[in-house]
Amino acid sequence: MSEQDSVGTTTKRRRSQQIHTQNGAQLPDLPRPVSDDKEAWRAYWGHLEQPWRTESEIDVERQKYLAERRSIKPDIDRGIYPFQGIKLSRADVEWLLVTHENGRGPVDWSDERQRNRKGVDLRGAVLSTIDLTYLPLARTIGGLTVREWDAKELNQRDAARIHLEGARLYRAHLESVDFSGAYMETADLSYVLMELSYLVEVHLEGARLHKAHLEHAYLREAHLEGSHITQAYLYETDLSLAHLEGKEMIPYDLKRVQMSDQSFPALLPPAELNGSFFDSGTKLENISFGDKKHGFVSLADLHWGDANLLTVNWTAVNMLGDEWKAKQQKNRNGEEKDRQTQLQEHLVAVRANRQAAVGLQNQGLNEEAARFAYRAQLLQRIVFRRRHQYAPYLLSGFLDLVAGYGYKPWRALLAYLVVIVLFAISYFIIGHIVGPSLSPLGAWVFSMTSFHGRGFFPGGIKLDDPLTVLAAFEAFVGLLIEVTFIGTLTQRLFGK
Repeated sequence: MSEQDSVGTTTKRRRSQQIHTQNGAQLPDLPRPVSDDKEAWRAYWGHLEQPWRTESEIDVERQKYLAERRSIKPDIDRGIYPFQGIKLSRADVEWLLVTHENGRGPVDWSDERQRNRKGVDLRGAVLSTIDLTYLPLARTIGGLTVREWDAKELNQRDAARIHLEGARLYRAHLESVDFSGAYMETADLSYVLMELSYLVEVHLEGARLHKAHLEHAYLREAHLEGSHITQAYLYETDLSLAHLEGKEMIPYDLKRVQMSDQSFPALLPPAELNGSFFDSGTKLENISFGDKKHGFVSLADLHWGDANLLTVNWTAVNMLGDEWKAKQQKNRNGEEKDRQTQLQEHLVAVRANRQAAVGLQNQGLNEEAARFAYRAQLLQRIVFRRRHQYAPYLLSGFLDLVAGYGYKPWRALLAYLVVIVLFAISYFIIGHIVGPSLSPLGAWVFSMTSFHGRGFFPGGIKLDDPLTVLAAFEAFVGLLIEVTFIGTLTQRLFGK
């Protein structure tokens, strides 16, 4: 039977399903709706065990048109595909799925015997802003395969790209799809099942991927600028050369996205990876975590697992996106942040830097780890101030000034020299005013011995003389500096 013939029999075939069984009991047939009442159609499709269908069935003329288009033989070299440039609705996609392979229906990924089937060919199709939630789109062809992508010219790649700008794919089944180069800016992919998918150079700028399943997905050179990849599962995911930094959209891409009725900024912030999951198979080779111009990727609560962090250029990451975000006085909507929001963002930034430091330390990247640990201490001091905890705030500032919390030991040497010099000058001046006078060398020696608390007093100096009192004060300052230096350095080196 030809596909055109099957169109006319599709409805008949469904109407012939007069009896269904459930728990061994027979259920009467549910009448086919004659109106566009969505609730009636939902109930009807559910009765036919197609719960993912929500729309009324397209009319016969539309069915014939789609069947004719589907019969077109794809030609990659000439950029010809069945639905290339065709605007499809959800109802169209539902019908294409249920009539796929002469009525066999969509690929059921839960059935391992079906995983080698090919899904619906939607290369070049336009599904921008369409609600495709819950649809069984496993193995859908929406772009070239990886091998074809690497072998073909740019115009051939462009012709095959599926358009899903602003589409809603919440909890959709997209397992093992070929979406290389797909346009999916601002799409909602929350909870999507997209493992084993090929997404080379896919455009996911500004997309939402909350708790998305991307295990074993191939995201080489993917554009993820401004995306929200929060609590996503990225086990064994290839993110090599992926772009997570912010960027300025080029006019062509910006116009294309805005034509799909999506509000899209010309300047995109970096991506967010908060709470996502990596493992030893997650590939991060030459991944970009941001730059000074556009900001950096947010990493708070990221589960690093055993991902190889040696392949990331950490020297280019001046700060984490969580800290960059906390330092902004306004939110993304241009509104001034309130005090509580600023405090919470700083707390998140503290946590993100400490987590990054631990992850780097565990892989022997000690210098990089020290840098983020130091930034965490600086941010914690801001938290003390915002919480009006002035004693810890002042103590934290002193520890930073004297030894950089143990991460900048040269500051202790500088503090030592400054104190010695200042007190030596004081001894020299006071000695010439009230006596006994000291030579410059004598004042220097007197300052050093007083600093360490093991000084001696020249003859004729009483315990209540100004020089003696000042020497006692210097001994106290010296003790504070020594204890601070030893304590912070011990914490730095031994984590105690």
